[in-house]
Amino acid sequence: MLRFLLVRFTLIFITLAVVSLAIFGVTEVLPGDVAEAILGKSRTPGALETLREQMGLDRPAWQRYVEWIFGVIQGDLGNSLVQDRPVTEILGSRLQNSLVLAVTAFLISVPSAILVGVWAGVKQGSNADHTVSVISLVAISLPEFVTGFILIVVFSSTLNWLPSSSLVMPGSSPLDRPIILIMPIATMTAVLFGYIMRMTRANVIEALNTNYVRTAILKGLPRWQVIWKHAVPNAMLPTISVISINVGWMLGGLIIVESVFAYPGLGLSLINAVNRRDLPMLQAISLLIAATYAISNLFADLAYAWLNPRIRISS
Repeated sequence: MLRFLLVRFTLIFITLAVVSLAIFGVTEVLPGDVAEAILGKSRTPGALETLREQMGLDRPAWQRYVEWIFGVIQGDLGNSLVQDRPVTEILGSRLQNSLVLAVTAFLISVPSAILVGVWAGVKQGSNADHTVSVISLVAISLPEFVTGFILIVVFSSTLNWLPSSSLVMPGSSPLDRPIILIMPIATMTAVLFGYIMRMTRANVIEALNTNYVRTAILKGLPRWQVIWKHAVPNAMLPTISVISINVGWMLGGLIIVESVFAYPGLGLSLINAVNRRDLPMLQAISLLIAATYAISNLFADLAYAWLNPRIRISS
């Protein structure tokens, strides 16, 4: 187990290093820089050169990258080139806001999707199964921004039940006004629920047709015991992979959801960093998303070994 964890954490470190280098390289080849974005149309060659020198943008790219990556290793993500504040200070509140959306959507969508998926798999071919399958297919087919706009039109513009935007005042928490979280959470939950539910349903149907489940039925075991102790644990193995992928998607998918509802989280910060060429902010958020993917895959492997004793992790 110790050797497995050391190898995986080494791979995570290498992955994050490659991601940071890729983001840095892509940003370097894009036209314009943060100095041009700050000065705008009123910039002059002299003012542009002075600002670039103040920000350190006149130094070679490799030197700036090496200084940044050593700072990250020491826990220093650098300063935002636009706001001239530590990146960790800026991302602190934004990360909390995004976690409110992501964690709530995860806690709602995953358990409910698994339960409905198991129920639909057991009731294969019934009217209820067809209804749930169609609803989940529609949820998957609609992009997040379409789902968000539909919710805004129905519940905000038409019924006037919910606010159309999810603005959070500086210094306050989104939990102070829970009503602004309903539509963003519903948008994220719809997509997650559809993917996980359909995967769980398909795996349960496949597990119920295996020989070991038929043997358990022939032995006279209660139906609930056959389903929850024999079929579901094996059906959950592929579902775990979908869940782990969606954990990383939740931070990346927040970009669209937060843009639609003007919610101040990581997604909106990432868009602003790209538009303003704020490289330290862009790299920090990208590394955070990449780390989330890598760590969620690690937990997925550990969950595999826990659910299926035949899977062994080398010690």
